[in-house]
Parts: sequence; structure tokens; C-alpha cells
Amino acid sequence: MRYVIALLALVGVVVSVLALDVHYTVATSPCSINEKWDCGIVNHSSYSAIGGIPVAAIGIAGYLALAWLGIARQRAVLVVTSLAGLGFSLYLAHIERDVLGVWCLYCVISLAVIALIAFLSTIWSIVAASNRRSGRW
Repeated sequence: MRYVIALLALVGVVVSVLALDVHYTVATSPCSINEKWDCGIVNHSSYSAIGGIPVAAIGIAGYLALAWLGIARQRAVLVVTSLAGLGFSLYLAHIERDVLGVWCLYCVISLAVIALIAFLSTIWSIVAASNRRSGRW
């Protein structure tokens, strides 16, 4: 399971790097599909940075941390961290839907990735705890 989580986290890194590229690019972004799907609008909005740090850069750091936690089998910390990341990603989805009215394809992919990581890490932690209690661990 740890390698699946690490692989998903690396997918999250790639998607976050693509979003960070859009953040710093002034040209039309490759995922500017129509008026409802435009990564450029999202990644250039006032919500695209926290304290001057681009949200995509925070995503890169977060996904790298999740990959390391998965490989290191730090299940409890992985669950808490991935659920925090999922909560933050859901907040950003709310900003896209309810405030900006525009979706970023990279952000939606990132939301799916962090949701999968949170789900899998939770299941992994529950199974490991169950195995420890039953003496199979």
C-alpha cells in the first residue's frame, strides 16, 4: 500500500508543478478550456497564494511529505496529514465553485489524488490496527 500511496503522491507533485507553472506564466495556460475551466484565472487569483507562497508550491511540499510518510509507514501521521490536505483541497474547490466560478483542471485532479490518498491511508491504518489487535502483525 505504501508504494501505491507514494506513487499517487508523485502524481500530485506533477500536477502541482504544472499548476505552479501556470501560476508564474503570463501566457494562456494549456488547460484554459472555456469560461468555466481556466487554470490561468484560478492560478492568478488572489486565492492562489498564501503569505506570498503559491498554493501549488504548498501542494508540492505536501505531496512530497505524504510520499515520505507512506514509504516510512507512518500511518497515523499520514492519515492526519492527508485528511488535512483533503480539507484544504475541498476549501479550494469551494473557492473555485462559489467565489471564482471557474474550475482549474489541475486543481480538480489534485483533489481526486488527495482524496484517494486520504481514503487509502485510512484503510491501510485501520487494517494495520486490526491486524495488530488480532496478533497477525
